[in-house]
This record gives sequence, C-alpha cells and structure tokens, in this order.
Amino acid sequence: MTTQTTTIQEATNAEGQPIKLSVAYDDKVHNESKYAAYLPVYDETTKFPRTELFEFHDRGHNADPSKPNLLPKDDRSVKAVKLTPRVGTEITGQQLSKLSDAQKDELALLIAERGVVVFRDQDFKDIGPEKQKEFGQYFGRLHVHPVGAHIKDHIEFHSIYLGPDNLYRLGRSNTRLTTTGYHSDVSYEHQTPAITILTLLQVPETGGDTGWTSAVAAYDRLSEPLKDFLGGLKAEHSGFPQAEKAQRDGHFVRRDPVKSFHPIVRVHPVTKQKTLFVNPGFTKRIVGLKDEESDAILQLLFKHISQSQDIQARVKWDDRTVALWDNRVTAHTAISDYDVGDEGEGLRQGFRITTLGEVPEGINGLKSDWDDK
Repeated sequence: MTTQTTTIQEATNAEGQPIKLSVAYDDKVHNESKYAAYLPVYDETTKFPRTELFEFHDRGHNADPSKPNLLPKDDRSVKAVKLTPRVGTEITGQQLSKLSDAQKDELALLIAERGVVVFRDQDFKDIGPEKQKEFGQYFGRLHVHPVGAHIKDHIEFHSIYLGPDNLYRLGRSNTRLTTTGYHSDVSYEHQTPAITILTLLQVPETGGDTGWTSAVAAYDRLSEPLKDFLGGLKAEHSGFPQAEKAQRDGHFVRRDPVKSFHPIVRVHPVTKQKTLFVNPGFTKRIVGLKDEESDAILQLLFKHISQSQDIQARVKWDDRTVALWDNRVTAHTAISDYDVGDEGEGLRQGFRITTLGEVPEGINGLKSDWDDK
C-alpha cells in the first residue's frame, strides 16, 4: 500500500490562470463518490505573500449574551447540551446554513465561551463551496494553509483526508507511539486563527473522533505562582518545521514560513478569559529562558494539555456533523484509530475552513511580536 497516490495535471485556478495541480487520490477509489470535488489536491504553482496584518472585529462583540436568537427558550426543538462541564456544547434543532446574522453573532460568543460547539443533522456539506465559504467569511478572513492539501478551485478549504489511496496524514505519526497530536491551528501566524469550521463528508464506521482541551481550564488549574511567572512571558511558535517537512516530502510550499512570539497567557478579546496559549504542535521555546528551563516548563504544560482528561471533550462524528471551535481557547487533536485497509472501518474525508483573528494580547497589554527579516 503506497503512502499517497499522486498524479500531476495541467489545470487552471479559480482566476483561470494555468497551474500544475497535484491530485492526491486515486480516481478508482472514488469513481462513485458524491463528494469527489472535495478530495485533496495541491496547487503547485500559486505562491502567496506572508499574511498581511488586518483589522479584525470579533463577531462575539455583537452578541446578546443570553443568546435568545440561537437558543430560544420557547422553542423546544432547539436543544443545547454541554459535552463536558469544562468544554464543548452540542446543539440540535438549528441549521448552520439557515442562521441569521444575529444567530451567527451569538454562535461566535458561545464558541468562545465553550471552546467547541458541535451541530448535528446538518445540510452544510451539501450547500456548495461558495455558500460554505460565505458562511466562514462572516466570522473573519479565511486562512490559506501554507503547505496542506486543499480542494480544487477553493484553496481556502483545507482538505482532511485519510484513505487507502492517501495515508499521508497517518504517516506523519508513524515514528510515534500515538497518532494524537494536540495543537491550535497554525498558531505561528502573526494573527492567529479564531474560529475553525470542520465538516466531515465520509466517516469510518467507528473511530476517527476529535478531542479538544480547554485552554481556559488548563490555565485555571495552574498554581498562582506559576500563573504569575508565565503571565509576563512569550513563547516562539514556528511554521518552519512544518514547511521543511513538506519540502522533504515533495510538497509545494505556497507561503514562506514565519515564526511569532506570542504571550503564553492570552486574553480572549470578547470574554476576557485567560488562556494557556501554547501547544505541542507549534510552540518551540519560551523567550528569555535557558534551553533546559524552557524545555522543562513546556513539557510540563504540554503534558497538562494532552493528558488532562478532566478538561477535555471527545466528539464522535457522523457525516451530518459540523464542529466549530475557537483556537484561542482550545487545543485539539484528530484521533486516527481506525484501519483504512479494513473495508469495515473505511476512510475519513472532510474539509476545514479557518478564520484569522486578532494579534494575540496577554496580561497587562503584553502583545505578540516577530521578526520577518
């Protein structure tokens, strides 16, 4: 079984310009798929500049805190249930594709408060890329992943795929004991992601869950002396290892990598919650500490984020589920525990839309910085 089936096609991008398109799936596996248009490809021509700074307005600022539009108390068909006490809410009875602006504003606030909000029985995967993109853009500027697979003609859609014709996502973990890897999406960006929207189109019969950790609860659990110590520090978040690995694996790097120095304790702009803003995926060192000091403290924090099941939620997917989470207050991981070689377990296909938020700000106005020279 190969790691990835790849063919090169001459194609055009969304603007009609000629590009080379690397197709990272096997047509024979998907010749009857309703969602073949969402399969992974790589534009190997188009380069993007580093993400420019922009003014960001969090939609949660506009929301009524009681959320009367999203969660009306007099409508018994709409139900909201907490997944766990510290993180996660599941909503039934609302269609994302039909939400009004007032409902979307309240949703933004709820995502910030609960970390992740899961919607069941959705038609979102069937409304088409343009409407899906429009929905995401309501919450902020869409991020283009610097190295990841995307879907044809919609480079803002990060492809989520693991199947018998493409084991690349699984191969990233084949030197480790576990496939889990907690992270906050592309946290190396100068303006880091706010809300991510994940939609799955095909799911294995069992397995393939996603786990989230509350970064708010993770911070709250720390001792007061450690909180005080970390509150004045920044940590380096780097995109260089990701880009270098992509190049080694023969993938196109469409944007030069960056690193940012973000406050370790971040303050959410709407809720004012303090969060522990480091993650095992992209955080490399604590600025100003000696190597051994930085390594020891980061390993403590990473273990806390990854292993504290009492501040985590785990979501089982079906093909009509959509999850939205706030990267500023959570870390998450895919759980690739299913065998794609077993027809009874199947494959996992979906797409991720990620919105960019503000430049992180910490306690007492401590702000992120960087050096792109």
